Amino acid sequence: MIKAQGLTKYFDEFLAVDGVDLDIPAGKVLVLLGPNGAGKTTTVRMLTSILRPSRGQAVVAGFDVVRQPDQVRRNVGVLTEHHGLYGRMTSLEYLAFFGRLYGLPAVEIERRSRALLEQFGLAEAGKKRLSEYSKGMRQKLALVRSMLHNPPVLLLDEPTSAMDPESAHIVRNAIKSLRTSERAILLCTHNLVEAEELADTVSIIQKGRIIASDQPEILKDRYLGYKIFELRLAGSLDGRLDRLPEGVTLVDRGNTWLRYQTADPEAVNPRLAAWWIENRLPGIISLSEVPRSLEAAYLAAVGASGLEVNHA
Repeated sequence: MIKAQGLTKYFDEFLAVDGVDLDIPAGKVLVLLGPNGAGKTTTVRMLTSILRPSRGQAVVAGFDVVRQPDQVRRNVGVLTEHHGLYGRMTSLEYLAFFGRLYGLPAVEIERRSRALLEQFGLAEAGKKRLSEYSKGMRQKLALVRSMLHNPPVLLLDEPTSAMDPESAHIVRNAIKSLRTSERAILLCTHNLVEAEELADTVSIIQKGRIIASDQPEILKDRYLGYKIFELRLAGSLDGRLDRLPEGVTLVDRGNTWLRYQTADPEAVNPRLAAWWIENRLPGIISLSEVPRSLEAAYLAAVGASGLEVNHA
């Protein structure tokens, strides 16, 4: 649904995007992570035919972003940093205006507008002028606008920016519901908890280059090592633990707990539990995986890239 090969953009002598490859099939959400100035927004603008690539090519919803820009724009829903809201309009007037631009029938515009405003908790504000909306309300309305024509591709830049926790939760649930077999979603965010919740694939961009791209759990394994597990015990070890079964690497320990790492937890954890009982060690209260954050993997990937981070 979204496919880019060698996508590159220069602004005079400045290289903003450097040979980006993307492949997002229908039914998947790809989250693009990177510091400010890394090339995320420029990439989105090329994928929406707003900016012309200096090199490379991209196809969105089956249309070439250079040769078929009008078809691309009809088939994408875009949320950008600058919303372009018209303060004197109400939400229904605003959505009717954009619905007509998309060529939707008036009855369909009305039906979709009211359903989406209800979904995002904006129905009661329908008669207010947009100039009276809070920043979070404006963000939600801009997202509603991007979804109005039911596009097969969504390109979302910081969709929950400036939202309160309840509104952000509503938006994340909406994005989950939009993941269908007929739609692909590209999402740019600085919220790594949000990225981990929504992403099928995470691509990390730095200095215009993709430095890592994979499923969140695979990225964690690559940059943080194998999963770590914690045993909590009913009594003290009192120095009785001098070895562990094969495949178990001790990471840390205390009198009533220990942490270990293993490459194959499905096979090793049951074997460890049986070995523990056989050796009459203190009873196990709990055996749990120690959470590993996508943020830690992201920082490790950026640190390992050898590229200087651009925070501009």
